[in-house]
Amino acid sequence: MTTLVLEPADKKKKAPRSTGEFAPELAYFEPEALKYPKGERIFAWVKEQGIPYRMTTSHNRITNLPGETELEQYKIAKRTLVVGVRKTLKFDTSKPSAEYAIPVATGCMGHCHYCYLQTTLGAKPYVRVYVNTDDILKQAKQYIEERKPEITRFEAACTSDPVGLEHISGSLKEYIEFMGKEEFGRLRFVTKYHHVDPLLDAKHNGHTRFRFSVNAAYVIKNFEPATSRFEERIEAAGKVAKAGYPLGFIVAPIIWHDGWEQGYTELFEKLKNTLPEEATRDLTFELIQHRFTKTAKTVIEKRYPKSKLEMDEAKRQYKWGRWGQGKYVYPKDQAEALREFITEQIFEKFPKAKLEYFT
Repeated sequence: MTTLVLEPADKKKKAPRSTGEFAPELAYFEPEALKYPKGERIFAWVKEQGIPYRMTTSHNRITNLPGETELEQYKIAKRTLVVGVRKTLKFDTSKPSAEYAIPVATGCMGHCHYCYLQTTLGAKPYVRVYVNTDDILKQAKQYIEERKPEITRFEAACTSDPVGLEHISGSLKEYIEFMGKEEFGRLRFVTKYHHVDPLLDAKHNGHTRFRFSVNAAYVIKNFEPATSRFEERIEAAGKVAKAGYPLGFIVAPIIWHDGWEQGYTELFEKLKNTLPEEATRDLTFELIQHRFTKTAKTVIEKRYPKSKLEMDEAKRQYKWGRWGQGKYVYPKDQAEALREFITEQIFEKFPKAKLEYFT
């Protein structure tokens, strides 16, 4: 006689596995970096984790990465940590989000197909962290003094995702607490990672705006490998808001795709239904449409040959930049349709929110 075993009708699906923290598979150290307490601490952590390490004369020049092909070397580089001393202390500008870009790290462990770091980092996609944070903050103080009584805003995520590296560097908490003491200084950064717990008890004094990158499910699924899931990001945003940080969201890149209206409607419905009340009190949004350069297209197609990312110049409008270089953006009618639709969604769901810009 055969016994038939029936599964309970209400049996729950397994919860998705939590996105793990960045775990480098290889590390490089500048000898000078080991003279700093942060460098010593990271070196001890690398050895404790059993991560193979090598020495290098410069964090800007790693020439002996393993891998037989360029694509293999790229993938290995994205899993490689390089620890060095930041020698260039002149900060770049960071419009429209801030007056200056404050260096925390360079390079990202994520594999977002569309990312501008694909071209700006060129042949150096490995993840660099800087150990001389006292020097960097001293320079930030100088910029603040030069501009006061105007507020000086510093963007900490122009060349990396510092939240994804905080368990290794601890630098972001230092910057947050530094700005918390500055009457005329403010910090801003954006992340696709949910590993925010080390930052929840930081003495921020409301001077740091913690932003999360969000998007339609189609975009996250197809173009953002090796990042935290949307649900993880929103849960983290709730934690951040409850810790008293001003909160923001960057919807970027906004991508025109089949069903985009439904996709972006669902995005803002999920935000509204999930965020705690604290998150809506001082909420900002920044909107950035997808754009690419010819150089970026070549690099992306080489590194992600199966990507579904649409980069057809014939479907785009060429927009000249400030430095004589241009980018392909959506034609005006499409860009305006995206702007109007998403703006309406924001103010319908979050009437007290501030829309900082659409670009």
